[in-house]
Amino acid sequence: MLKTAIVAFATFFATIGPLDLAAFLAALTPFHTAEHRRAIAFKGVIVAAVILLLFAFFGTALLHYLGISLPALRIAGGVLLLLLAIDMVFGGETGGKRSTVEEALEARQKEDISVFPIATPLIAGPASMSATVLLMAGTKGDIFLQAAVIIALIAVLAVTLLLLVLSIQIQRLLGVTSLHVVSRTAGVVLSALAVQFMLEGLSESGLFH
Repeated sequence: MLKTAIVAFATFFATIGPLDLAAFLAALTPFHTAEHRRAIAFKGVIVAAVILLLFAFFGTALLHYLGISLPALRIAGGVLLLLLAIDMVFGGETGGKRSTVEEALEARQKEDISVFPIATPLIAGPASMSATVLLMAGTKGDIFLQAAVIIALIAVLAVTLLLLVLSIQIQRLLGVTSLHVVSRTAGVVLSALAVQFMLEGLSESGLFH
């Protein structure tokens, strides 16, 4: 159970990227009051939590309804997470989690950016949604392991909320270089988890039997 919780926490931390989000929020709200920024953070995290929890509890059922097998999702999710990991390590833009130029421009023109782009696609994006379904599927119905995954998700969302509320202070304290170091380190861990997902998907697919 502890191992599942640690793996889940590391995966969610890497796919959601709380430090990157804090820097992004600080960049989008340089003239907002602390109270306004706090309201954006709370609303964004709550909306994202609802989305990710829905995927956690009903994602597998949705896959069955659409006729998508778990091995297929493991391989596809692994590829998606690997692209995000490469983005994090090398500082590129694969589009796996970050908003596009058009989305960022729209966000700057909106007063309320909590739902878009903070909640989705930055917190509850394709990578974190896929990771949620994969981690829950990996528990194979064990209620204790499922609880460990949910607790890890809530813990990362709590960390995300805290960092968003303190976004301006964190950006000033750490600076750009330190934020990049943390992001790249998380990217290395995520790349290994992504490859593991793909290997498990290939193993369960029956292609090599």
